[in-house]
Amino acid sequence: MVELRAISAKILETVYDEMLLRVPEGERSDFIRDAIVEKLQKTPKADKILELEQRMERMEKEFSEIRKYLASLELLTYERGKTNPHTFAIDDTDNKIIDFLSHYKGATTPELADYLKTNRWLILNRLRRIQKTSRKQLGKPIIDYYAGEKSGKKKAWWINEELVEP
Repeated sequence: MVELRAISAKILETVYDEMLLRVPEGERSDFIRDAIVEKLQKTPKADKILELEQRMERMEKEFSEIRKYLASLELLTYERGKTNPHTFAIDDTDNKIIDFLSHYKGATTPELADYLKTNRWLILNRLRRIQKTSRKQLGKPIIDYYAGEKSGKKKAWWINEELVEP
C-alpha cells in the first residue's frame, strides 16, 4: 500500500470558491491529488533534461565527425582521379569552349564569342551549365568564374587545373 502524506497549500479565495462549486465534498482530496499528479507529469524531470542535453551533445559530436569524414572523402575524390572536362560537353560548341579554356587556361565571355563567332549570351549560358553539372557530379566545378584580375584578364572563366586530367 502506498503511504500518503498530508500537505497544506494556500490558494486564492476565488479558486477555492470555484473548487467548492465544481467538486463535491468527499472528492476534493482526490481532485487536488490528481491535479498535482497531472501537473507533475507535464513538468520534465531534471534528470531527463540533463540526459537529453547529454544526448544532444553526443549527436552533435557524431554529426561533426560525419561532416569531417565527408570532407575527407570529397578531398580523396579530387586527389584520386582527374576528370576529362569534355565529359560535361553536350555538343561541338561545348567542346570548342572547353578546348579554348584548356589551351589558354582561361578566357572572357567576349573572347569565346569571337573565337566561336556566336552570341556571348549563348557562351555564358553554356559556361554556367558546364559549371553547374560539373559541380553536381564532382562536388567542385570544372570551370570557375573569377571577377577579379588573374593572368592579365578581368572577369574571366578559368578551368580548374586540380580536376582536369593532363
